Amino acid sequence: MGELGKYALYFLLGGAIVSVSTYLGSQGRSFLAAFASTFPAITGATFILIYLNGGNDAIVSYAKNLLWFVPPWILYVVSMIAGVPRFGFWPTMIGSLALYLGSVGLVKIASK
Repeated sequence: MGELGKYALYFLLGGAIVSVSTYLGSQGRSFLAAFASTFPAITGATFILIYLNGGNDAIVSYAKNLLWFVPPWILYVVSMIAGVPRFGFWPTMIGSLALYLGSVGLVKIASK
């Protein structure tokens, strides 16, 4: 499979997971939608593909850096839970993304 074919496969895999999550969420199955969104299929596929292209050291480096994004992601999700009922979806989404990106910036500074 060529480079373009690999990236097309990655795109389809990611799109399929987003589509399944969206479908489940719109059907009122929020628990299953959240499970589909957080199931480590994308991370697992990424592990496999990084391993095949970069080996063990690349996987370990990726996994260590992946952990740095857990606290900002938790802050993002908690701010969505707290903010949507008070401010509505769009203002909360914009604020939560700004909070996430700011947190990632702080994590980047702290990780040096």
